[in-house]
Amino acid sequence: QVQLVESGGGLVQAGGSLRLSCAASGRTFSSVAMGWFRQAPGKERECVAAISWTGRSTYYADSVKGRFAISRDNAKNTVNLQMNSLKPEDTAVYYCAARSFSSLSQYTTEYDFWGQGTQVTVSS
Repeated sequence: QVQLVESGGGLVQAGGSLRLSCAASGRTFSSVAMGWFRQAPGKERECVAAISWTGRSTYYADSVKGRFAISRDNAKNTVNLQMNSLKPEDTAVYYCAARSFSSLSQYTTEYDFWGQGTQVTVSS
């Protein structure tokens, strides 16, 4: 089991920045790939960024490329999502997720553990 707790969400104006953090506990964190997903009202949950357990491979959704950056610190069991140049369409609940494989995935169904989510609201 991996327990995930997100933090760092909030309200920000368009063009601003937020940094989301996810703290993991439980089984060995360094052997799992991690992802950040988001779900807006009435929409499906989507992957915005993912990172392999080594950190050498990353994935970004086209909508966030160049604005978001995912990183992890295996020594601290944390994964972060730096979000810059935020837009109103980034408004959603953001979830941290872990999968029981070292390689990353962009697919919701391939993640085994989920955090409770943190709300990000971007005002125009």
